[in-house]
Amino acid sequence: MSKEIKILGTGCPKCKQLEEAVRKTVAESGIDATISKVEDIVDIMGYGIMRTPGLVINGKVVMSGRLPSATELKDMVNS
Repeated sequence: MSKEIKILGTGCPKCKQLEEAVRKTVAESGIDATISKVEDIVDIMGYGIMRTPGLVINGKVVMSGRLPSATELKDMVNS
């Protein structure tokens, strides 16, 4: 089953770091995932988060407003 992962962010450095970290984690884990970036502020607000970066996996917001550790991100992506 493929996962749908969305990185929410307007293009700030932390948003870019999160996108890189997610892509690296998915590649290393070998999971089947579709990764996309949501940069439109109205779309981001639709997820109910007030601070970026945000991470959405299969339609559920799993984190916002910070960068997760590598271990934490791996757990999020693999759960």
